[in-house]
Amino acid sequence: MRRAGYLVIGDTVLSRRICHELGTAAEPVDHLVEPADDCLAEAVLNRPAAVAVVVHDDVLAVRYALAIAHLDPDVRTVVTIFDRTIADHVSSLLPQAVVTSPAAIAAPLLAGPCLGRDVVAAWEANGVEHQVVDSGGRRRLRTVPRRSQGGVVSGMRRSLGQLVLRLGVQDLSAHLMLGGLFGLLTVLVVDFAWLMVDGRHSASAAFLEAARVVATVGPGPTEASTAYAIFSAVAMLMCVGFTALFTAGLVDRLLEPGLIALLGSRSAPRRDHVIVVGMGQVGIRLCTELRGLGVPVVGVERDPAAPQLHVARALRLPVVSGHGGDRGVLERVGLRRALALAAVGSDENDNIAVAIAANAVAPGTRVVLRAGEQEAIAETRSLLPLGVTLDVWSIAAVHIVGVLRDGGAVDPVARLVAGGDGRTPAQERRSCGHATIS
Repeated sequence: MRRAGYLVIGDTVLSRRICHELGTAAEPVDHLVEPADDCLAEAVLNRPAAVAVVVHDDVLAVRYALAIAHLDPDVRTVVTIFDRTIADHVSSLLPQAVVTSPAAIAAPLLAGPCLGRDVVAAWEANGVEHQVVDSGGRRRLRTVPRRSQGGVVSGMRRSLGQLVLRLGVQDLSAHLMLGGLFGLLTVLVVDFAWLMVDGRHSASAAFLEAARVVATVGPGPTEASTAYAIFSAVAMLMCVGFTALFTAGLVDRLLEPGLIALLGSRSAPRRDHVIVVGMGQVGIRLCTELRGLGVPVVGVERDPAAPQLHVARALRLPVVSGHGGDRGVLERVGLRRALALAAVGSDENDNIAVAIAANAVAPGTRVVLRAGEQEAIAETRSLLPLGVTLDVWSIAAVHIVGVLRDGGAVDPVARLVAGGDGRTPAQERRSCGHATIS
């Protein structure tokens, strides 16, 4: 016989929010911060109604989930795991467990306002885009035609004009490499055209002479005008500099992390895209959600050593290195031509700074702001002029508590349509005060 109570494991903002949500209904809650094996066994063998494992480390979450399943194979368990490979494997190993993450829960609610002011949430399922829209205070579910992937298809299909626009987003190494290459090609074309106009050379001979000048070995032993001799000498000296620029850019390009490409799926879009500032777990998941909806994205991350950048690289997401609150960075990623900007970093003060900068650079751009998570700054209504403000932890807590209570029987889509989007009023967002350190 199971008792009417819950077990929450973890010392995170989300675990404390879940504990508080359960406590508001006067439901018994055991909250363990980082329990040892004997303490965990004692809590699980008390047969709680459900267990929530909410820790930062995916491996630790797996360890707790396996231990709980061993102690009580039938207990309903919610485990937060960010890595999709690990999450899928845990789901197959533990059918009784619901494996999710705050980023996965919040992504549809963050993606929705990026697409339109009346869109509460948006997600892709079975090749169809689903939206929950708010029309005059009434919510309804609708499906819309999936957008084309024109912003993220192979760069070989893009026009030269699009490529030229995109060069403004590239870093210094790309500019050096392309500048050197452009200079060498310009000398080659001008030299070739000069010799062809002169009329003394065939096309093949003119190309050979032009290539010799670009290679700085000089024109062949042919009669040439004084003007051409001076031109070829100056061109060879210029090619020495162009070659140095190209080589420097190429070497730097090969040694750098490579977060953005000149062509292909990791090239940065320049129009009708969403700029995601903060490439942590929430930012990565939001990018993948938007790409699934056919919306081109570009990320901005100020820390070149951020732990989630390897995930962005594996997913072929274009990421620009820089601070999202800098005007120059916002101009580089095309804020004025963007569909929306989402400031979803882990530091909400930085997110507020990004939102202010975005409103200053492009006042008409939609802004989605992750804020309201700090206990000392829980009031978010004052931030409404900056854009749509969402509290990721509150959204995730409401969802997980619903799963703990009813086992996921309540359709999350129905909950969204009914208005349960996790936007908990500020005065109700409190942290629990009875976590047990063991």
